[in-house]
Amino acid sequence: MSGLVLKLGPKERVLVNGAVIENGDRRSRLSILTPNANILRLRDAIRPDEVTTPVRRVCYIAQLILSGDADVEEGRIQLMRGVEQLSQALADDDSRQQLADATEAFLEGEFYRGLKRLRSLLPREERLLATFPRPS
Repeated sequence: MSGLVLKLGPKERVLVNGAVIENGDRRSRLSILTPNANILRLRDAIRPDEVTTPVRRVCYIAQLILSGDADVEEGRIQLMRGVEQLSQALADDDSRQQLADATEAFLEGEFYRGLKRLRSLLPREERLLATFPRPS
């Protein structure tokens, strides 16, 4: 049986289809069998004040869709525009592959998978911004 397996630490919180669920005092493992369930680990959530870079902005849009705070179709349009803009700046093969995988996931309605692909670009973006600081 396929599906998403969540491994949660003690007291870890996760958002599942708009409901915040908190784990108990011990580590646990949950199998999400429902396809296309909206899942977001709250420890991975980007807060509005942390949306300060292009990759974070696109991740945040995906996160809003997963939390139910954004319309899926409007959000998908914004995601596709954002990924297109990122693909113009991140030209290395690995980044291009991650962006292609994210695009495929968003087109298939798999926003969690797309968000995971985009999040893999955060360290690379951080290194690039450290190398080429933004003008003040």
